[in-house]
Amino acid sequence: MQYLYLIISLVVVLMDQGLKAFIINNYALGEVHQVIPGILSFTYIQNNGAAWNILIGQMWLFYIISIVAIIVCLYFLFTKKYRNTLFDLGLALVLGGIIGNFIDRLHLKYVVDMLQVDFIHFNIFNIADSAITVGVILIFIYLLFFDEKKDKNAG
Repeated sequence: MQYLYLIISLVVVLMDQGLKAFIINNYALGEVHQVIPGILSFTYIQNNGAAWNILIGQMWLFYIISIVAIIVCLYFLFTKKYRNTLFDLGLALVLGGIIGNFIDRLHLKYVVDMLQVDFIHFNIFNIADSAITVGVILIFIYLLFFDEKKDKNAG
């Protein structure tokens, strides 16, 4: 069953890397195209920092964090006592997102971002970032509302 979650991670990586390759091959740096007018645009930028361009140029730090995060995700994904569909799905999304951005950092020395929400002022991001965000939300939902150990300790 856990291999299904690795497939989900792989799908995230393939979607992320596929869209990034499309953007790199079809857009000039900084070029913007509306995908859904007023809602979503593709805007090609190169991010050599983390989310919201923090820690710009600290690539060695991102390598270490990525490797540790991948190991932690795999540990929790394959440890029987943590098995839960919501938790494992969250881990699979986080794992796929981390790997997607890690590939960019290793290969390009920056992360390709392209998704821009037009109706709010928000940073430009990519599929990997989205997967990490959704995955972390799912993990928090599990920990807050469904973690059985929390209930056992309370009673």
